[in-house]
Amino acid sequence: MKRIDTVRYIFLFLFSVAGGNGSVLHAQQPDGIRITVEEAQERAVRQSINLHKSALDLETAAYSANHLWSEFFPSLSASAGVSYGSNLFSNDGFTFKEDNFGYSVSAGISLSLNAGLPLSMRIIALAYESQLLTYEDAKRQIGIQVTKSFYNLLAEKQNITLLEENLDLAQKQREKSRIAFRNGLISERSDMQTQLSVETARLNVNKAHTQYASHVRDFLTLIGMDAATDSVDLAGAIDIADGSFDADALIRDFLSQRPDIVRQQQAIERLELTKQRSALSSKAPSVSGSIRWSGGPGNAASQAEFSDSVSGSLSVTIPIDPWIPGTKSDQALRSAETDIEKARLDLLNAENTAKNEIRNLCASLRNLWGTIEIARMQVDIAERTYLLTEQAFQQGAVEVLTLEDSRNALIAARQQLLSAELTYKLGILDLETAVNADIESM
Repeated sequence: MKRIDTVRYIFLFLFSVAGGNGSVLHAQQPDGIRITVEEAQERAVRQSINLHKSALDLETAAYSANHLWSEFFPSLSASAGVSYGSNLFSNDGFTFKEDNFGYSVSAGISLSLNAGLPLSMRIIALAYESQLLTYEDAKRQIGIQVTKSFYNLLAEKQNITLLEENLDLAQKQREKSRIAFRNGLISERSDMQTQLSVETARLNVNKAHTQYASHVRDFLTLIGMDAATDSVDLAGAIDIADGSFDADALIRDFLSQRPDIVRQQQAIERLELTKQRSALSSKAPSVSGSIRWSGGPGNAASQAEFSDSVSGSLSVTIPIDPWIPGTKSDQALRSAETDIEKARLDLLNAENTAKNEIRNLCASLRNLWGTIEIARMQVDIAERTYLLTEQAFQQGAVEVLTLEDSRNALIAARQQLLSAELTYKLGILDLETAVNADIESM
């Protein structure tokens, strides 16, 4: 039970920190607050109400698992009383005399043992293991959710940078167009088109900033920070690499540690233990023993001297009806076996579903990596095309609309690459969730 004590200490530590003034964030600088994905994960875990409730359930289960001896602890009892005796109608009738008072004391201990007791203790320990799995899984899910939100915000931030670069190009082109118009090299319509392009690019930047600010506030609420916090800087980047994940290897190495698979295996073990306990409790003999001591003067009116007595009993009960086919006890045991078989089928279905999920995610990541490589080539082509189109525009070989189309194609190619990289990063997180392991660091 050393592991149980460790969990309890960790639990108490987390709550003590959560209740204090500690913070996992960097100190606030003049330019705002800087948050890494690891800090965001820790803060989200600390402020999660559902996780705190799960931690309380875990603490209760750990306490029960640490006190398994209570399953065979004997029943103890003690009692004391006073009495009074007097005639009511005969002799002098009811009288109140001190000598008529009496008292009695007693104490007893009883113990009942049956063959299913060790199994009951194992079921309690299994309940703790199941609750620990639930807590760890909930904690990991919070981390995955925060990480996805974090990288989505990074992508939005990078998209704003792309839009601002597009605005800068539009403004530079506007200046060149204005000079060309003054020199009579382009028409007024072309000159006005460049001004429209600038304002359109500016509008896109403003919209992106507004949407990003809204999503940042949602993110701060998720990690337990004040949504009114200004100047929040997300430290990190969407770094990706071709992992070439082997679905069969991942299934072989990690399928058995998925929380849903482990949880179903625990359910089967719990049902098997419950069936065995029921069989032993109902079919095996049970032993009961008790000892009781009592003392007192006997009848209060007799004014007898104090006397005491001790008595004990030992009995063995042998059930008979569970051995008879068709009885209710026998039917209950058969029903328990049916529940076990259904749980095994559920486990088989969960394993097949998990294997299919892992294979689909690996196939999707392979396709996404191919998409990223194509998107990178498209960006290179779009950049080269824009440079050539700009040179042709300066020479009067193409119109301003052609140049604008080329610039829009460039920003679209960069946004498509950013979207593909984000999708790939989120796909990695989905695969890590599916195998319940950090596969990027492998």
